[in-house]
Amino acid sequence: MKAVGYRVKGGLEVLTDIELPTPEPGPRDLLVAVKAVSVNPVDVKRRRWEDPADGEDYRVLGYDAAGIVEAVGSEVTLFKPGDEVFYAGAMDRPGTNSEFHLVDERIVGPKPNSLSFAEAAALPLTSITAWEMLFDRMKLRYGSRTPGGTLLVLNGAGGVGSMTIQLATRLTGLTVIATASRPETVEWVRKLGAPHVADHSKPLDEAIRTIGFNGVDYVAAITSTRGSVPDIARAMNPQGHIVLIDNFDESIAPFKAKSITISWEMMFTRSLFQTADMEAQHRLLGEVSALVDAGVLRTTLTHASGPINAENLRRAHERVETGRAIGKTVLEGF
Repeated sequence: MKAVGYRVKGGLEVLTDIELPTPEPGPRDLLVAVKAVSVNPVDVKRRRWEDPADGEDYRVLGYDAAGIVEAVGSEVTLFKPGDEVFYAGAMDRPGTNSEFHLVDERIVGPKPNSLSFAEAAALPLTSITAWEMLFDRMKLRYGSRTPGGTLLVLNGAGGVGSMTIQLATRLTGLTVIATASRPETVEWVRKLGAPHVADHSKPLDEAIRTIGFNGVDYVAAITSTRGSVPDIARAMNPQGHIVLIDNFDESIAPFKAKSITISWEMMFTRSLFQTADMEAQHRLLGEVSALVDAGVLRTTLTHASGPINAENLRRAHERVETGRAIGKTVLEGF
């Protein structure tokens, strides 16, 4: 089968077209014929910093896919061959940048009927991350429209930010503030439903005061800038809650005086540790799919990079590396 991988970590040039054997599904696995993939910051980070594991000739990246179930393992109960699916894969298995891909059925959802494979491939990783951040880490009540405080979404125009805005504005009672600074990113977050936009080129406490807020109760820290912790702490109300996603090596002491709750979100935790509630991601993606088909949520696909091959993946990685990408970049077909 065709795939894209790399032998040694490094720059864009390490990505190369390769041929690999088609894998055989384990007991809980689906073998998926991949139709479309999207590129996430985790792809870029692993390509830069991590060599293939011992015993691997190549590392194949890719943490989002939409495709058709080709075959199933002996213990699979949730899907059958021919089903259209979407999912975000696992960090400890080969990635989705291949013609066929193995994935545990417990982290797979039914593809939204109303979306193309490319449109669907933009959604899984960011939807899972945003959902877990709001409903598992912050413990917000799903579907409750009772006024529940204020949420600040850092980097609102990125992939995770785009889904966090949609989920929070449609499925919670939070007042949402998204950060953006360029005209095109401001337009994007408003289109997704953010009623308030703060200019993140300014210190955050100053930015939210400029638009009429003295403090926020929740912060979705999708990205963070070195040295920004004091600004974030000043922007938060006492006894607030911040969820961190990026690697974070700064002191959290500025949050202490306000008794701020600090949580981490890593959407790969359930699959990495085979947690007892691993199937929650299957149910989550099923709900996202239903919400898309009901017109509540929309795809965040903004850029199509052509077929899945090394040349196009290099361009997609380069776009993500700028840190200025809006929404998601998708590749479709081989």
